Amino acid sequence: MRIVALEEHFTVPRIVAGISPDAIAARGFPGPDFPWAQTIKRAELADLGDARLKDMDASGITVQVLSVAGPGADLVPGQKGIDIASAYNDALAESCARHPTRFRGFAHLPLHSPGAAAEELHRAVKQLGFHGVLVNGATDGRFLDAPEFEPILAQAEALDVPIYLHPGIPTAPVRNAYFDGLPGNFSFTMALSAWGWHADTAIHVLRLALSGALERHPGLKLVIGHMGEALPFMLDRIDETTAATAKTLYSRSLRQMITDQVWVTTSGFFTMIPFMAALMAFGVDRLMFSVDYPFASNARARAFLDSLPVSPADKAKIAHGNADKLLRLPV
Repeated sequence: MRIVALEEHFTVPRIVAGISPDAIAARGFPGPDFPWAQTIKRAELADLGDARLKDMDASGITVQVLSVAGPGADLVPGQKGIDIASAYNDALAESCARHPTRFRGFAHLPLHSPGAAAEELHRAVKQLGFHGVLVNGATDGRFLDAPEFEPILAQAEALDVPIYLHPGIPTAPVRNAYFDGLPGNFSFTMALSAWGWHADTAIHVLRLALSGALERHPGLKLVIGHMGEALPFMLDRIDETTAATAKTLYSRSLRQMITDQVWVTTSGFFTMIPFMAALMAFGVDRLMFSVDYPFASNARARAFLDSLPVSPADKAKIAHGNADKLLRLPV
């Protein structure tokens, strides 16, 4: 069976080396002595060749749609950030050209310069052959509903490519208020993979809906990972409590906006309860397989896909059909 994974990450060490360590630290990335930092699979992230392909082959994964794992251009303002984004996209395009049946790309954007980011998205799709864009959380505390990001939303809608809303490290005030003061590494873990990442991304989606951005851009397509970042569980509650105001402002309820314009991937979540919640909330036509490689295991993700209690036709949709259609992948 063809299997497409679309929250799969890479980095280019020479590009990261050009980003100020102060900017990296200010964004909340831990220093090299922090235990979490020592677990990052740097060799796997940097490999866009034989080792990555061997791991994919061992689990029968046909295609990875690749995206930049931070630090990236979203940390760097001005022309330098624009140059970093362009360099990342060119490096990814070269790897996709070497392995066109195995690697495809999501654009990386200089979000401090929204006009230039929209232009880079156009270049990445039209010239480099990419299939969308991935955004790592907020930029200086601003989500994509902020007015300055309107050119990016408009460009993605015009190109008919999705924006993958990926978690980013919550801002320092959020980390300090909600997560600090816990023993061991719990403060950091809670701020990121245990809770903060997922809440942050869910808020990103909700702000795009409640701000009117999805109403203004009904053709805009969003993708979120991690079985929907807890939104499948909360969607009915949020819809009920926002219904009265939404009815006066928009043509659709919050639930309708989100289920019309959001797709969900399985990245990093390989247990049945969140899968069933996502399936019930969004339907099988909006679910797509992902691994979150190299932070999660290809083998574990494939075993979970094989175990899903759905029909063969629905499993094929999740494995590749929905992604092929949304991203217009060559098959």
